[in-house]
This record gives sequence, structure tokens and C-alpha cells, in this order.
Amino acid sequence: MTTLIELTSADQLKSFLEKNVVGVVTFSAHWCGPCKASKPQLEALAKTLSNVPISIVHESDIGDYLHTFNVRAFPTYVFFHKGTEIERVQGVNLKGVEDMITAHADKAGPSIPSMGGNTLGGSHTAAEARALRLAKLGGGTVADASAANNTESESAATDTTSPMETEDAKPAATESTADTNDEGSTKDDAMTDAVTDAMTDADNDDEKNPVDDLDPEAIKHMTEEMGFTLIRAQKGLLFSTGTTVEAAIEWLMEHQDDADIDDPIPKDAVGIKKVKSRTAEETAVKVLEVKALLKAKRDEREETEKVDLTEREKQRRFMGKEVALTREQVEMAARKRDAQVRKKEKMDAKKERDRIVAELEKDKRERMANKGRLKGRLGVDGYAPSAIQYDNGKDKSGDEPAAQRPKTGKGASADKIDEYIKKVASYRAGGDGGKCLKVLTLLVGNAADNPGEDKFKRINVETKTYKNKVKPFLGAKNLLMAVGFVLPEKNNDGSHLVLKEDADIDLLKSTKAKLEQAMVKYG
Repeated sequence: MTTLIELTSADQLKSFLEKNVVGVVTFSAHWCGPCKASKPQLEALAKTLSNVPISIVHESDIGDYLHTFNVRAFPTYVFFHKGTEIERVQGVNLKGVEDMITAHADKAGPSIPSMGGNTLGGSHTAAEARALRLAKLGGGTVADASAANNTESESAATDTTSPMETEDAKPAATESTADTNDEGSTKDDAMTDAVTDAMTDADNDDEKNPVDDLDPEAIKHMTEEMGFTLIRAQKGLLFSTGTTVEAAIEWLMEHQDDADIDDPIPKDAVGIKKVKSRTAEETAVKVLEVKALLKAKRDEREETEKVDLTEREKQRRFMGKEVALTREQVEMAARKRDAQVRKKEKMDAKKERDRIVAELEKDKRERMANKGRLKGRLGVDGYAPSAIQYDNGKDKSGDEPAAQRPKTGKGASADKIDEYIKKVASYRAGGDGGKCLKVLTLLVGNAADNPGEDKFKRINVETKTYKNKVKPFLGAKNLLMAVGFVLPEKNNDGSHLVLKEDADIDLLKSTKAKLEQAMVKYG
């Protein structure tokens, strides 16, 4: 029984791939949720397999070495045979991993024989196919061509064959479309065949035209990167006023609609000249030069693509981490807001409990002072005092002390109006002082602006507005008394304050102005 192998560095990963003929490497990440959730199932799968070891490595432990394996998702399960990737499964798919291991488990036994690869449509290996093409170009034997090809590959064919056998092998070599499975390599080899075939045809005619002296790099650039056919590229470079790619393109733009644009270059074309035929050795060298040029260009392109892929993968991983970090910050901010809301609710509940306890204590003292009688009332909603009471160090009965509650207005003085307004404005909690100032401004202002209307000379003290916004605040009732409102001695049930007949209208107006200024300052 085996267990899941934890790898913590790039060196350990390399050692794992070197020591094990077959093995599965799980590429994971510490911040990956699916990776964490599926790890127990992966450990269970590792215990059920005895011939294929399974390991796990985290991207933060191996750094940039991760890009060697082109990992684009976490988790990714890769099956290796002798250090070479055979198959991979991306994402959490343990059933797929098990099927992958089952499909390749036989590789844990005898080693897979090394295969050089055969060309499509024939039984020759890739090296033999290249040797046959060189034999065709040079007119020599396969052994001669193989010797020339040894500078590029150590696996060229070594058996000697007669010229007749070479001719018989030509169909297999011609049917070959690629030396490798790489698409870019296939395209480059096809271009090499086309160029070498054209060179061979020119050599076999014992005459050479300027096409052979055209710049191979220019031809490659026009055919591979710009999409022109070989014959058009040759004509453009041959018949244009200059020998540059730009001049060739200008000529092709002018003659692209010619009927014979794709016809072979005639033998009597301008520039034809008799030259010495190229030998087989020279042809082989020229072919190797062209192939080397194409290979260098292909390697450069592959290296650029590899770098671009690595940069894109780094950017994707960076953005993934940034998104995860942003999501975590948003969730943390939401939790803080929720905690603040709960804290405020608790504080409000505690304040309400303290207020109710204070009200009950006030009622208790009131009963003790009034022989068990309570002036407060129970409403339909239960215990509801007339308004919020403030602990200001004075009597807490809900109004001025008894000495400051004159029934005829004798205790209030017009000289203390500013003092009364200041007391009312001192109530800041909940904006209660401002509400009281607003009601007083309305009552005094109506009486000052409409001295002839009786309805503004009476104030009903039993209304909800008066009880909640005027009565509880020290100085409010005294201010009304100071400007001329009194409780009449006759026919009065205590429900109204009445403005005296000789009330000073100028005093009412000046008090109204002071109240308006106090409201502005109160904010």
C-alpha cells in the first residue's frame, strides 16, 4: 500500500520523475479550494494503487519551475513515463485520473521500446526518409546522402543501396509530409522540399537561371510569412527593378492579375545565363543550409511562443490571486459592518433598558413623595411616559419644580426669556431641544402675528404635541408664562393656557425673533 507523496521543492519533483519509471504528479495550490476539498479522495486513490506512485506539489513550493509543465489549471494530474508526459487530467476528476492510470499502468513493467518514427505512407524512418531525399537531389546513393546528413542527425541510414533501389524508394520519400509531429516543422520541411526540388530541376538542365541566386531568406519570408506561392515569390524577386522584398511585392501587385502569373518561369526569360551545374555535394550542402536556416527560424518562433505562454500563465495566476484577495477583503468588510450593526443594536437595547429602569425608579420616588399615588398613566401600549426625561440634577417630575410652576404667571419673568431659551436649547439628545424650540416659535409667533384672533390666544396643554415636545423641557412653560400666557383662575380645568388681554405684543415679537435665532444656532 502506498500513500500520497508530498513534494516540497523543485529538486524533489525532479528526483521523483528520475527515480520512478511511471508516476502521477498532482500540481496543486494552497489557495485552491477544490484542491483542498479533493485531497482526501486523492489520498484514498493513492493507497489503492501499488505500482503507480502518486505525488502532490504546490505551485508556491516550486516557483517558476511550474511553467516547465504548462500547467493552466489547479488541480492538474499529469502521468509521466520516464520523465515524459503521457497524459493529463485538468480539474477535480478523480474518476478520470483513475482511468488514466489504468490505461497506462502497463508502462510500469517493461520499458516502452524507443521508436524513431516512420514517415506517413511508408515503412522508412524519418532519418531514412531524409537520406532518400538527399540521394534523389544529388543523384548518389543512399549511403552518400546519409553521410552528408550525419552533420544534422546521428540516426541517418547507414545501409548502402543501388541506384535502382533508390528509385524504388522515391515514392515512400515523396509521400512523407513531416519528419516530426510538430505542425511548424511539417510546414518548414514542405517548404524545404519545394526549394530543393526547384534547385534540382535547374541543375538537371545543365543551365542555371538567376532564380538560384535569389535570397533564400527573402523567398522564405514571402512564402511563409506573407503567403505568396513559391513561383510568385521567385518572379517578384527576379523581374522587379530591385532585389528586395518590397520591390518584389510592388511588382506582384502590378502583375497579380496576369494570366500567366502562376506559369513556370520560361527558359528564355530575361536574365537566363549558362552556368556550371551544381554537384551532388554542393546540392547537399545547400539543402543543409536551407534546412538549418528554417530550423533556426522555427526554434526562434517556438521560443517566442514559449515565453509568451509563460507570461500569460503568470498573468493568469496573478489575476486569480488578486481576485481571491479582493473577494476576501469584501467579505471581511461585510463582516465588520455586520459586527458594528450588532454592537449598535446591543447598545441601543442597553440604553432602552437603562431608560426604563430610570423611569421605574422615578415612579417609585414619586409614589413615596405622594403617599403612594402616581401621576403617570398607562397607555394602550403599556408603560409609556410622556416624554424622554433628562438627568439634569433637578427635579425629575417631568416639569419645573413646584416653586417654578405658577398658576397665574407670577413666577415667570420677561427678563429671563434668554435664560429659558438657553435651557430648552441645552437638550441635544435626539434633537428634542430643537423640536421644542420649533413648537414654541409657532405658538409665540401666531400670537404675535395675529393679535386679533382668539384661536391663537389659547394653548391646549392636553394635546400630544404639547405633552411630548413642550411640557418635559425645563424653561419651555416658563417662557410661555413670561410672554403673557397664564392659567385663568375662573372656569379653568387646567387644560388650556390663555394669553392675557394686556399682553405685550412687542415682547411677543422680540421673543419670536430670539426663538428663530436659537433654532438656527441649534442646527
